[in-house]
Amino acid sequence: MAQIESFLSARSFLSPQLVNDRIYFISNLSGHLSLYSMDYCGSVPQPLLPPDIAMQNPDLIGGKSFFVFPKIGKILVILDADGDENYQPRLIPISGGYPEQLFNNFFENYRVHLGECDGMRQICYLSGESRKEPMRESFMGDLTSGELVKLAQSRWGAYVDSHNKKHTKVTIIDGYSAGDNVLYLWESKRKNLRLLYGIPIEDRKPDQVVQLNAIDSTHFTRRDRGLIFVTSLYEDALGLGYLRLKKPSKISPVSIIGIKHKGKGELHKFISVRKNVFLLEYNIDGSSWLYEGEFDEDNLEMHLTRVLIGKKLLSDGVLESISYEKELDTYIFSHSKATSPTQIFTLEGKKRNRIVSHTNERILGIPDSYLSSGEDVSFTSHDGLRVSARLYLPSADTSYQPPYPLIYYIHGGPQSQERPDFAWFSMPLIQFLTLNGFAVFVPNVRGSTGYGLSYMKRVDHDWGGNDRLDHDHAMKLLKKDPRIDITRAAVVGRSYGGYMTLTMASRHPELWSAAVDMFGPYDLLTFYARLPETWKPYFSLSLGDPVKDREFLVERSPRTYIDQIQCPLLVIQGKNDPRVIEQESRDLVEHLRTIGKEVEYLMFENEGHDVLKLENRITCYNSITEFFIKQLRK
Repeated sequence: MAQIESFLSARSFLSPQLVNDRIYFISNLSGHLSLYSMDYCGSVPQPLLPPDIAMQNPDLIGGKSFFVFPKIGKILVILDADGDENYQPRLIPISGGYPEQLFNNFFENYRVHLGECDGMRQICYLSGESRKEPMRESFMGDLTSGELVKLAQSRWGAYVDSHNKKHTKVTIIDGYSAGDNVLYLWESKRKNLRLLYGIPIEDRKPDQVVQLNAIDSTHFTRRDRGLIFVTSLYEDALGLGYLRLKKPSKISPVSIIGIKHKGKGELHKFISVRKNVFLLEYNIDGSSWLYEGEFDEDNLEMHLTRVLIGKKLLSDGVLESISYEKELDTYIFSHSKATSPTQIFTLEGKKRNRIVSHTNERILGIPDSYLSSGEDVSFTSHDGLRVSARLYLPSADTSYQPPYPLIYYIHGGPQSQERPDFAWFSMPLIQFLTLNGFAVFVPNVRGSTGYGLSYMKRVDHDWGGNDRLDHDHAMKLLKKDPRIDITRAAVVGRSYGGYMTLTMASRHPELWSAAVDMFGPYDLLTFYARLPETWKPYFSLSLGDPVKDREFLVERSPRTYIDQIQCPLLVIQGKNDPRVIEQESRDLVEHLRTIGKEVEYLMFENEGHDVLKLENRITCYNSITEFFIKQLRK
């Protein structure tokens, strides 16, 4: 029988950065995430942090996890304490060492995120969330002089999005909810920010409808003539826009020429490489397509010259991160698939036609034929909306026969997406469940990212509404699949997925024989009250205001219906979670035990809003799988 350790033997290799002849990266080689370096041509990885310090999941951190500054021989690292997300910037020597404070510990009372960095000028951009009030501030930091320059502050983000070559101009973005952005310009010669595009929330009339623009990934063009950026103004699945800084009120569309991919998806990332060369990353049906392109500013055309990721070896997977080494003219990136762990690659040569693999991680002792790549089972929902979904079935090479008991997996977010990504928590679990004879259904219902802005916005102020009906409708359709035994079904989810798990188990109790909630909100009012102060303005708009929308939040809370739950429940929680704090899950467990419901509670003392440490992951994956075996194979 397969062991979860076989999957976890494949270590993660994340966020690689190539500097001279060394590769710097994050890995869980020691059992928890930490920082390492190795020779470009191959060597034993060298740890750069003390063994008692664990780094956070790069997907949760909200910015860069680290950046190497070779000229001063330092690495800037963002660290928290066992998942509490109170991130602090620290410096270590480029050869490794104990983290030291910088900027005279100015950020002691902030939660800090690292943005753009300039390794030539030793400049970094930092966003600080106050731990005392709903206020965010952005700064430019000079690592040589130790000087900090405050750029902006706002309840709504004040995120540094880009800078010009001389760092005399910086774009700042406020975001009220998904796609509702306002773009500002900071200039070293001006005292106040200059509004470039959008209507600030304080200037809006009551009930004013504002066109969503989703402006993001801005880049200054040559000689600071204008800005090119991602926007939804001309395409719901996102495209490119351009504005001249002399006339910023007008945004013009940029034509993208040379797209090779097909399928449903959206423009995911837009990265400046050098001069007029850019990278465009598309998320197509969950898989990454990456192009190199050249921008013709006079004719407002982006000509895609090469497909870098999306074909052959690098097809049907997810690009975790990519960076460019100018001196070597080389891209370095991390990539994974549903059946393949993260690997570090470089793309080399003028034609980008030489792929070099720097790692060879594999799942230990399990033949590739036993793994499930999944099949597309997208469906039309209750109101005619197309919903993307995948179904992972046990391999025909195993001894299990249909109909298989069903595990219904709901992703977090809600504005997120389940993708064929082995780096994420869910994929090893999905594969392990199929090896134990379960079919795993993974939908990306309305509110998910990856399918355009309007699809993602459908969940705003509607948690537990039409998203819940999408899940209910999917179960009706799955009933028709002869390969699945719908009478033995369980639901599982993390974060918002945990909220929806509790919602489905309590509002549709007849569907489920078991449920697993991982740090899901139980009572939307207490969930909101316990959030960090800087997160409350966003949730007041996207979820609901606890005063104005109190009745709505009560109606959509699992707490209102939880007494109706009929199936056994396993609740999993991290002690240090700042997003859904431990008390939220404890309230749920204590209430269910009081009314005599069957509930198990698994709490990790040294985790936050994820399960990252090896010994905890083993316990977590095994607990979930054993719970389902016990409940679905009676």
